[in-house]
Parts: sequence; C-alpha cells; structure tokens
Amino acid sequence: MRRAGNSLRMALAILAASLLIADGAAADQASQLLPVQLRVLDGDGIIDGVETWHPDNYFVLSWIRPPIAEQGFPIMGANYRLYDAAGNALGAGDVHIPGNVTQASNVRLPYSFAPGTYKAEVWLEGPGEQLGPRVSAALRFDDVRPGPAQPLAPTGWVAGNAAAVVRIDHPAGPQPVSGIRGYAVSVDRGGGGSPCAGGDRCSLAETDLRGGIDDDRLSLGVLPEGVNIVRAVAVSGAGKRSLEAESAIVRVDATLPEVSLRGAPPGWTNGPVRVTASATDGLSGMTASGPTGPFTAIAIDGGVPKVEPGASATAVISGEGGHAVAFYARDGAGNLDARSPAIAAVRIDEGSPRVAFVAAQDPAEPERMEAIVSDPLSGPNPARGSIAIRPTHSRQPFAPLPTTVSGSRLIARWDSDGFPPGSYEFQATGYDAAGNATMSERRGNGTRVVLTNPLKKPTALVAGFGGERLIWQHCRRAKERRRCRREEIEAFERRPRTRATPYGHSLSYSGRLTSTTGSSLGGLPVQIVETFRAGADSAQRRTAVETAADGTFMTRLAPGPSRRVEAVFTGSRTLTRAHGGAVQLLVLGDVRMHASSSTARIGGAPVVFSGGVGDLGAPIPAGGRPVELQFRFPGSDWSEFRTVQTDAHGHFRYPYSFSDDDSRGIRFQFRAFAPAQDGWPYEPAFSRPVFVTGR
Repeated sequence: MRRAGNSLRMALAILAASLLIADGAAADQASQLLPVQLRVLDGDGIIDGVETWHPDNYFVLSWIRPPIAEQGFPIMGANYRLYDAAGNALGAGDVHIPGNVTQASNVRLPYSFAPGTYKAEVWLEGPGEQLGPRVSAALRFDDVRPGPAQPLAPTGWVAGNAAAVVRIDHPAGPQPVSGIRGYAVSVDRGGGGSPCAGGDRCSLAETDLRGGIDDDRLSLGVLPEGVNIVRAVAVSGAGKRSLEAESAIVRVDATLPEVSLRGAPPGWTNGPVRVTASATDGLSGMTASGPTGPFTAIAIDGGVPKVEPGASATAVISGEGGHAVAFYARDGAGNLDARSPAIAAVRIDEGSPRVAFVAAQDPAEPERMEAIVSDPLSGPNPARGSIAIRPTHSRQPFAPLPTTVSGSRLIARWDSDGFPPGSYEFQATGYDAAGNATMSERRGNGTRVVLTNPLKKPTALVAGFGGERLIWQHCRRAKERRRCRREEIEAFERRPRTRATPYGHSLSYSGRLTSTTGSSLGGLPVQIVETFRAGADSAQRRTAVETAADGTFMTRLAPGPSRRVEAVFTGSRTLTRAHGGAVQLLVLGDVRMHASSSTARIGGAPVVFSGGVGDLGAPIPAGGRPVELQFRFPGSDWSEFRTVQTDAHGHFRYPYSFSDDDSRGIRFQFRAFAPAQDGWPYEPAFSRPVFVTGR
C-alpha cells in the first residue's frame, strides 16, 4: 500500500511538472507573437517615415510575420485598437482581423476628428486564442491647407545669361499642425499651369523647396527671353497645398542692345571728330536708372572707356593718324558684351597736300596742263581737284578749266584757240583724302606757270566754190610765198560769196589749209558744214574731207535746197583752229508747166495748163504751194492771170477758155512762177514758156 501510494504521489508530481512545463512553453510562444517592423501607410501606399503626416483620415498598418510563424506556429489573426492623444480608445474598441495577415487596411479615424497625432496598437493571435504582445505606431493626420504663398520675382528685367531667382513670401495665418514642408513652383509662358498635378496636394517630387517654411529662395535657371509666369503654392507637412497658386512675372531680356556710332566719317577727316554712340533695346530698354542701370560707353585707342548713363555717350577724337573707337552698351537687364565691342576707325589728317605743275609743257601736247598732288598721310583725293587760268597780272579770279583727276595727277586741256592772244597764268588746286586743299601757281622747280597764246602753230583756211586750184598752182610756182598768200587771199575776197545754181545740180567746193607762214598742211581732216535753209528735210549736213599733200581739198555739194556752206578745221594738239568763211549757195526752184493744146478755139473747149513743183530735200506742205500763172502776147510784158495751189505732191492743173475774138490769130506765151515763201528753201523760179495760138 505504501508502495502504491508512493507511486501515485510520484505520478501526480510528474503530471504537475509536465503541466508547469507546458504552461511555460505556451507563455514563451505568446511572447514571440510580436509584429515585426510595424509601419503606417496612407491610402496611396506611402511608407511612414517618408511621409510621417497624412492628408487623409484612413491608413494602412503593415508588418512582417514574426519568426515563430516560419517554425510552423500558425498565426490565427490580428487585432488593432485606436487611441487619441490622451490615450482614450476610439470607436467600438478592438478590431479583429482573422487569418495569417500582415496588414490592416482601411484603418479610419472618425471624420469629425481634428488634425493631430493618434495611436494604433496592433497584436497578433496564436492557436487557442493566445495573444501576443502589443506594438504601437503613431497616426499623424492633417488635412488643413496652408495659406497662399506669393512668389516675389526680381524687379525689372533679368539678363538672358543669368539665372532668375525668386523668393517665396511665407503663407500668412496659423500654420497646419504638420507645419510647412516647403513650396512647389512652376514656370510657364502664360498658359495658366499649376505647380502640382493634384487639385489639393503636392507630392514630395513636386515640392521644389523642401527645407521648411524658411527654405524660400529658388533659382529658376536661365529662362527663355520674354515674359515668364512664375506660380507658387505652399505645401504642408502632410502634402496639402495652398488653395490658389499665386503668380509673379519674370521678364527676361537675352538680347544685347544695338549700338551704333554717329559722327565717324567713312574716310579721312581734317580735324577733331565728335562721335556719339547710341544704343537701343526693344525689351529692357536703355533708360538711365543709376549706377547699376543701363549705360553706353566709348573707348578711344584702347584707353579708359567713357561711360555715360542711358542710351548715348559722346567723345571727341583728336590728333593726326588712325584711331580705333570701341563702343558698347548695357541694357536694363544687364546684357553687356564689353569683351568684344564694336570697333570703328577714325582717321585724321590736318596737314595740307603738296601741289606742283609738271616741269614743262609737252611739245606734242602744248595745251595739256598737268599738276601732281602728294600727301604723306591720307594721300591725294582721287576725285577732287582743278586747274584754272587767267590773264597774267590780272586781278580777275581764276577761271576753272575742265579738269580730270587720275590718281595723284590733275589733268586739264586748255582750249587755247578760244582765247585771244596774250600771256596767261595758271593755278592748280589739289586736295588730300581728308579734304585739306593747297593752291599752287608754280612748277616743281619753283617757277611760275605762264604761257603765251597762240600756244599752237597758227593755221589759215581758204575755201569757196570751184576754180580755186588755178590760184593755188600759181602760188606754188611763186618765189615769194608771203606775197603769193596775200594774192590768194585777195583773189578769194574779190570772188562773190554767193553762188546760184539750177535745181538739182551739184557744185564743186574746194579750198586749202596752210600754216600762217604758208607751209602746206596735208593729211588733216576738214569739215564741210552745210546749213540748210528752213523748210529743208535736215537742218545741217557735215562732210569730212582730208587735205592733200599740198593742203588742198575738194568736194562736190550734192543737189538740194539753198544753204550756207563753210569749211572748218577743228585744230589739233599742235595746230590752231581755222575757218574758211561762209558762202551762200542759192538754189533755184523747179517749176514745170505744159498746155493740153498749142491752139485754142475761141469759145470752144478750154486749154488745160498743168505742171508741178520739185521738192528735192524739201517736202511740199499738206496745203500745197502757191503757183502764179502768167501770160503775154508779142510786144507786151508778163501778166498774172491766176494763182493756183498745188496738191501735197506739188502738182497743179488749171483749165483756161479763150472767149475774146481779139485773141483770134494771136500767139500767146504762158509760164508758171513759184514765188518766194517762208519755210520754202528754194529761190523764186519760172517755168519755160509754152505757146498757144487763138483760132
């Protein structure tokens, strides 16, 4: 019995010990039901610790299964409870989620709850309703928008190569409990964009300034030229943004001002030059606004620039030689390119050139007047200069001659034939490229330029209508050439200066060209000038002939109207001009008439007189020409009995009846007469008479 009793006591002890061991194991397992890395996510899945504050009142609690679950100890469920800041439980109490879960979704705070920090406790449940230890996490909730944040743009304009910096004015009023995370900023060209895609919040990536309320300065970088709109919102710690985006304007001027220089002559000048640099800018402008505002600058020959506020700067340049003028400007935005300014050249020559005539006249061209202009700095002006003339010792001003400039030479030709005999002095005026002038009356050796006219060899020309060759042949045989020439001239003076010729005839015209000493001038051109009377087809005709070895020439004047004829030698570079004197060639008109019958029956059919007027070189006017019809009988004078008008071709026709018995047996003469008339270049003329006998 004692032995049996002992066995019972031992079994009971072993059972008690087993129960104690089992309870200890269960307690140890319950302590291991601890959620690992409990985290809080908002509705968008943002992990707590990155976004500690949440703009919505619902959360997701997430954890990792404890290691015991991996050893075959099942997780039967999870529980959570919400508490306010004072530790009071919220809602209906514990919330149970069955199953081996790792998160609690749609954990919501009551909508009536104010923003603030709340707590969530989570614990797991094992087999047999074993409950593990509780872990907690903070639920930070803030759905309040911050106040507006006004961006403050730079005043005026920003240069195109400079970064635009804006400052954000802090939002006014009480701040959200989550504080101010920072600011979101956008830049557009006026299209009304928003800094954030969401209507009431900004993501962390959309928040440009994230250093809190005082992180309020942002560089926008280099913006495009023109007007840029900067918009900004404040962002709370929970990501809520200002209700309205405030805006500011940033004006960017990326274009250098345009600068031009006035007053700089294109070439050389002969004195100090006043130059002005003027600047314009279509955006930020050039209005002066103090030391940091727009300015215009000019630098001479690399010296210290002269800087003047505003749109212009002026400088005076002096001193002979070439000068480099640099000019540039800064506009209202600060655009400046002083390292590579515009460069202009100003060249000054204040000295006068040297002018001198050539050493002597060229015997082959005695009328050629030539002077040389030289200048060591700017050089001679290739387009300006003159040579002038006046009688020697005269007080009258020099008269300019037609002058050409060829490089450094002034060249004029003195038409000495147009000046009376005498002594003449000359003056050359030369210019350098800067406009300095020098007048000189001397050659390079210092002697004055004085020439005596006639400068060229004098010539004589005699001409007239045919027959003169006999005189010239006689003169060539004469021993005393001066006396012979005098006889020649006297012979021409005795000849009439007028010659009449019938209509349609040509006429010989000849002459001789000699020097005043009587020597023949052969092989030279002589112009025969025929000036026709008014009414001719042409006013003038010129015919060139060449003198023979003995100086003589001859031509035939073609048929045509009356005219003045003269021979002219225009001279050469060594011979003077000569004029042969004018002669008149009078050409008789052409009148023709005939009768239809040589007899006329008294009281019978009329006799028709018809004919015409010649128009060689002189067209008949549209209204015709008047023609007088004349008659006479034996022993009487000519009498006019009718004046008729020709047609446009010069033809006329007139019927005449014999009615007087006294005319019977009388042989009458009839003729036509073309009288003188204005505008008709022929002399008055009669037709040959025709005879008509009365029967």
